[in-house]
Amino acid sequence: MAPYDPLRSRGRVELPDDSGIGPAVEQLLEEVELQTELDPIVRVEGIAGQGAIVTGGSMGIGKAVALMFARAGVHIAFNYLDDEAMARGEAEKTASQLESYGVEVLHRPVDCTEPQEVGRFVADALDHFDRLHILVNNAGVTRQQALEEMSDEEWKVVLETNLSGAFYFIRAVAPVFRTQEFGKIVNIASVHGTRSEHGLANLAASKAGVLALTRSAALELGPHNVNVNAVAPGYIRTTRLTQQVSAETLDRVREQSALRRLGDPQDVAGAVLFLCSEAARHITGAALPVDGGYMM
Repeated sequence: MAPYDPLRSRGRVELPDDSGIGPAVEQLLEEVELQTELDPIVRVEGIAGQGAIVTGGSMGIGKAVALMFARAGVHIAFNYLDDEAMARGEAEKTASQLESYGVEVLHRPVDCTEPQEVGRFVADALDHFDRLHILVNNAGVTRQQALEEMSDEEWKVVLETNLSGAFYFIRAVAPVFRTQEFGKIVNIASVHGTRSEHGLANLAASKAGVLALTRSAALELGPHNVNVNAVAPGYIRTTRLTQQVSAETLDRVREQSALRRLGDPQDVAGAVLFLCSEAARHITGAALPVDGGYMM
């Protein structure tokens, strides 16, 4: 593969002055798939042969994390929400890509809001790989709506998926990690866990909860040599982002970010890989922002 070129990720192609929308947001959808396929930003030694669970691993950030682990020789179990035929197709495609790196892959639909399904999936992953060392809680949903117009369902589904789902998975792997005196847990939070924006009350509340859950789990599992950290992405170029966020908003985010660009899924994956490596063995309870300086 060609060396990673950071300039390819800057997303700063300019349109003519009369375009009226600034940077070429419409190109983002075409670039999303490419950005999960680039060479790893971080290369680590010593994690080959480990077993990892990546929730919501069929697309976007979860897929980028799974691919980066697979390149490092980590066996991958990932779940996805089986809500439509396209989701199943994406999961099969991702599984094939992971297997091309010579690692074992287990994938199936699992509803993160159902603790019994979560428990069975963790048990099956442990049985399939005969080892389990890493958990990445990536699965999440958004339902943007003004607070006074937000329905009970829009509130509940975001809190249950983003926060309760992470709790259920941590609770399920904790006995395994505690017994073997080793484990790495990374929760995908968000910059909106510390600063919200209009229409994101449910998302902000869930991600603030994820940050608090991260600290609590780090405190309780730390004596058993288990590191628990969070990654807090800003605006990351995924299909979901480009479909749900307006061009004007993305232009504003670029201008407010110190690096003047949106992030790519592999930017988040690189941070996750680092936190799961022994290079980060003395880091726990931390939240690493991956936002291009958006929060400064």
